[in-house]
Amino acid sequence: MESKHFLFISADAALITDLAWQVHREGHDVKYHIEAESDKEIGDGFVPKTDDWRADVEWADVIIFDDIWVGSDVGTGQLANELREQGKAVVGGTPNTDHLEEDRGYAMEILEDHGVNTIEHHIFHDFDAGIQHVQENPAPYVIKPLGEVQNVKRLLYVGNEDDGSDVVDVLKAYKKAWGHRMKGFQLQRKVEGVEIAICGFFNGEEFIDQVNFNFEHKKLFPGNIGPSTGEMGTSMFWASQNKLFQETFGKLEGWLANEGYVGSIDINCIVNENGIYPLEFTPRFGYPTIALQEESIESSTGEFFYDLAHGNDPELEVHNGYQIGVRVVLPPFPFDDEKTYDENSRNAAVVFQTESREGIHLEDAKKIDGQWRAAGDNGMPIVVTGKGETMQAAREQAYDRIDDIVMPNMYYRDDIGERWVEGDGDRLLAWGYLGPSES
Repeated sequence: MESKHFLFISADAALITDLAWQVHREGHDVKYHIEAESDKEIGDGFVPKTDDWRADVEWADVIIFDDIWVGSDVGTGQLANELREQGKAVVGGTPNTDHLEEDRGYAMEILEDHGVNTIEHHIFHDFDAGIQHVQENPAPYVIKPLGEVQNVKRLLYVGNEDDGSDVVDVLKAYKKAWGHRMKGFQLQRKVEGVEIAICGFFNGEEFIDQVNFNFEHKKLFPGNIGPSTGEMGTSMFWASQNKLFQETFGKLEGWLANEGYVGSIDINCIVNENGIYPLEFTPRFGYPTIALQEESIESSTGEFFYDLAHGNDPELEVHNGYQIGVRVVLPPFPFDDEKTYDENSRNAAVVFQTESREGIHLEDAKKIDGQWRAAGDNGMPIVVTGKGETMQAAREQAYDRIDDIVMPNMYYRDDIGERWVEGDGDRLLAWGYLGPSES
């Protein structure tokens, strides 16, 4: 494929740096716009930048948005639609697909309207009403904030008590501490099982054949302990449009086609022997999921997204095994503390003890005079990946690569992928979810 022009847009925080770098390394012309002032240095030395993305729209053969947010508001879906109306090829959502992530109640309505099973759930805009519901219907619940504060990951709470008493206590605390910002929340009945995300790539009309199945590790510490983060690591594999796909995205394909959605869309589920229960949508790239997907794509990444944006059926070749990605972070991640970041992490050098950069992916990093450094103010400079014929082999490769990296004060989870090895894979197979798709 001859060189094409790719315009990457972060209308809020910088998230898509690694994909832009990958496409640039494949020989394509790339321009990357970052709107957030605090993130503008991210990717410096790796990816060409532009300060005015609108001035480069006509130049671009493909325009790629990284998230649903335009500053503090949802809005990239609207921007993507406007560009499509101008005849541009865009990887991005629509106002309605943005709404899937912003409004969990709306997401559940769409699932139910298309015959997809959902967990019992209720939306509340008053803390006392939510507390009363739990007291009258005692059970374990999950608290999921709505709107702007849903990005404060530590506010998501998974209840443990059968009578819901811990959920009541947390809601009372949230009312005092977050009542001025948390305008609503969803209470979802807790379901036991294996948590798995189904990720498909949609070309505006249909899903491509290969489906990505991934397992998130959101807690800060090994053993799934500590505060929730955006993500500490991911394990994954690719497979056919099997039962997990057919019972979820298979029923939504027509709706997404009517929307004209283009790009990656993910639905996180709990599954057990009784069924598949969707939890939430990610109608955009996942992070660091996309970095790990890049690692497992063995054909041209740029050509894949060019074809996807133009409504073609991409020829995608992927690693036929397992992959893991580990986020390597610095203090005070996942919290915001400018003094701690300035003293411990700002401009921290990322030192490699080997010449190889295989499996090393960018998050909040820059390169100055050949030296990789932490950039921005979030404390998550790189993601390290590994792949293998087994999940354990992928784990060993990733952690061997981390052993060759020196960053003062760095930390990471050392158990990414263990859940699969210790039984999640066996359970999914026993329940009949990972076999060949039925015709």
